[in-house]
Parts: sequence; structure tokens; C-alpha cells
Amino acid sequence: MGGILVAARTRQNLLVILSDEHNPKALGCAGHPFVHTPNLDALAARGTRFTAASTPSPICVPARAALATGQNLHRMGRYYDNADPYDGQVRSWHHALREAGHEVVSIGKLHFRGLPADPSRGLAADDHGFSEEKLAMHVVDGKGDLLALIRDETAPPRQGAAKMAKGAGPGESDYTRYDRDITAAAQIWLRQKAAAPAAEKPWCLFVSLVTPHFPLVAPPEHFYRYPPQVVGMPKLYAQGERPKHPFIADYARTIPYDSHVKDAATAQRMMAGYYGLVSFMDEQVGKILACLEDCGLGASTRVLYTSDHGDNVGARGLWGKSVMYEESVGIPMILAGQGVPRGALCDTAASLTDVFATVLDAVGCAEAPPPGSASLFELAQGAGQGRRVLSEYHASGSREAAIMLRDGPWKYVRYASYPPQLFNLAEDPEELRDLATEPGSKPVLARLEAALREELGADPAALDARVKRRQAAILAENGGRDAVLARGDLPYSPPPGVRPAWS
Repeated sequence: MGGILVAARTRQNLLVILSDEHNPKALGCAGHPFVHTPNLDALAARGTRFTAASTPSPICVPARAALATGQNLHRMGRYYDNADPYDGQVRSWHHALREAGHEVVSIGKLHFRGLPADPSRGLAADDHGFSEEKLAMHVVDGKGDLLALIRDETAPPRQGAAKMAKGAGPGESDYTRYDRDITAAAQIWLRQKAAAPAAEKPWCLFVSLVTPHFPLVAPPEHFYRYPPQVVGMPKLYAQGERPKHPFIADYARTIPYDSHVKDAATAQRMMAGYYGLVSFMDEQVGKILACLEDCGLGASTRVLYTSDHGDNVGARGLWGKSVMYEESVGIPMILAGQGVPRGALCDTAASLTDVFATVLDAVGCAEAPPPGSASLFELAQGAGQGRRVLSEYHASGSREAAIMLRDGPWKYVRYASYPPQLFNLAEDPEELRDLATEPGSKPVLARLEAALREELGADPAALDARVKRRQAAILAENGGRDAVLARGDLPYSPPPGVRPAWS
């Protein structure tokens, strides 16, 4: 779709800003009752906000691989979890732009494999496709979270889960310091680009911030915006309100964040940390966008803001991501600049896989995007009605695959063997009523099951088995279960220059 209108669209530079773990509801422009995001709100006011955008997988490494390649995980047959990182072997939009003569630079978190050259083994460095990678964060040791490979009943509770509740509060962390460095580097790059002779072809700058991903430590000026009387308590947090589903039970048992939340004050401190980080992240976005204008590049540069996935922020007793509720699988997505409707909302289903076609469209690269990757410019103009998108989860905390189909107002969540879930997001945006067991839903379930299998190109149980075979092979390559358990638990990846803190 993106290739059809490339010639008709003015070629311009593109600034892509990616945050990490931004709940799509946590935006002032999305109607949140108290979160402070003035810079993203202003970006939405001069552009189009996509209200039905989803991540291809609600966890970092798979989501970022799909963003890079424009393909869902089942199509690539790899990059399923945080121990299977992108290695540059599947073509990315970074490769496409660089080969077409565009400068394409990344600053910040990538979470790819990132292995350097190893002359002793005759191995070249991983080539992710960028012209340059600045301050890049990749997975630890080129291996990532090997514990994610243990997905059966023997999977032990993750020890690092205790750190989310224990560490939440006001202050600075490795992640806030890292984001300040990323923001500064982005401003320097833009200033230098503005002072340099104009390039023959438009450039693309990919700035990847790491907040509001935990640790939930927010600078005091942002943390104290959110006292207990402001944040209240998470949605459906009481034990009797929480949904009972085996997939959710598996996740809560293996990644037991909430078991360390001893009282309401702890939950509210965690919420203040999260929303404080959202406001801190918004502040960094504001600095980058102000620099873009100040150095005279605003008129010639379009801006795309999105996140790799969301965060539950305590809703239903869940923290972190990894489930198919909107807080986790939904993402914020805003496109602004020349040719984009101003102050508009687009309810067409969109995905991070659409970044591939959008980037090509923005800078005028004639390469055809992968099948299924649609230009957000075209979606914003009304194309793509009736479009469906998928999300998959095969990673830590799950015993079997979870596959989400978004089809208009319908969200259908299919598991390999567990009962499915069904929500009508137009009538029930907070997902309070699972319609899957209601007799009147049978025709809708049948239609969505057929649509999911068509999109997936496989039986969900067969896909689950295929994924687990790949994960078993990676586990064996790393010494097996005992060796992986001995390696330990890493609650979050450290920024460049910071030593991993194993649990």
C-alpha cells in the first residue's frame, strides 16, 4: 500500500521517536484524567492520533524485531521472545533506506542482538541496517533473557519481580540518566544536521527512549505530580474483581510482580513512579521537538511517535506487559507533519509493522514494503477500512501462545488450548465483559476464528509447537535448563556502560 502514493507525496525527513512501555491510555490527548503529557498532546493536536494501534507482541525484543522488519513473528519464524533478538538477518527498513542512499541513524535503545565482529571465528558484526548506531542498548551478551525459554510448569517465579515494588519512588535511575543522554545526543545530531550542507536525499532519525519502562523511579518533579489522592487505585485491582483466566494465572505466577505489593500505599507509589516516568518521557520528547523547530528543521521534517508496547500499571492486579488487554497490547501512535490531517483521530487498525511502509513513504524510498505493512499516511487519509491486525505472545510468563486479532471493534484473543476471550471495544473499551462464553457470540467467534486462521496461515496450536521447538533449540545451545537457571534473572537490560544486576 505504501508504494502506491510515494511519488505523489512530498519527500521529507522523518523523525521517529519510540518510547518503551507507554500505556496508550496514559496520554492527556487520549482523555486520561490526570496524566501530564503536554508535548505529546501538542504533537497530536497538529497531527493524527491512531486510536486502534497495537504492538505485534507485548514484550520488548519481539516487538522491536517486528517494528524493524514490518513483519509479524509467525511470518519470520523467529524473534519470538527476549532470548531471540533481531540480528539483521531479515531485511529492515533501516537496510532499505541505507541502500537507497538515505542517511538512517539510531540513537538509544534497540534491544537487538548487537554482536561485534569475532575475527577468531570468522564472524562479521551484526548489521542491523543503520548508517550509524549511537548509544545503542542491545540485549545482554547477545543472548538476552534466557529464562524466557523455560515455559512449562517447571518455570520458576522470576526473582527480579520483587524489584519493581521495592524500588519505586522519587529519584534518578540508570534509565532516566540514559534517556537524558539520548535526548542530548538527539539534539546535538539535529543541530549538526541543520548546520551541514543539505543532503541529496531526506534522512531518517530514530530516537528510542527507554522510559517509562521500569524501574519505577521518576525524577521528583514528576513523581510528586501523582500523590495517592490523584492516582487512586488501579482498575479491577481488588481480588474479587480480577478476571480468572489460565493464561493470566500463568503470567501472575511466573512473573509475580503483584505478590510484592503489600498494601495500597505500595501500589500508589508504583503508579506515581510509572506516571512520573510518562511525564519525564514527555519532557524529553518536548526537548527534541523544540530543538527540531529551533534549528529550522521543523518544516522539512515529519514526526512519528509510538511505543514498543504498553504497561498494565496494576490493572487487574497485573504490572508490566505480556498480556492482550489494551493497557499492554495497545500502543500510542501519533503522526504529524506535511500531508497529515491536523487534530484528527484514525480508528483504523494499525500496528508497529506499519512503520516500515510509513518510513519508505515519508522519505520517498521506492522499495515495496513487506506484505501487510501499510503507510500510516494513507491510513490517516481514510485507506485501510476493514483492516485487521495481529499480535502474538510466546515469551516469559506464558505456557502457551496467545494470539490477538483486532477486527474493527472486535478483539479476539486465541490461545493454543486455553479458552478464548472476546471483547467489543466500541461498547466496552475497558474490557470489563468477556463475551466469549455468551451464547449470542457464537457467530462472531466463528467469523473471527476463521479470520485469525487466515491471517495466521496456521492452526494456533501448530504455531505454538513450532515456536517451542525453536525455543528448545536455543535453550540447548545455551547449556540447557540448569545452566540458564544458574545464569540468573535480569529484571531489565542495563544501558551502555552499566553492568548487569543479576538476581
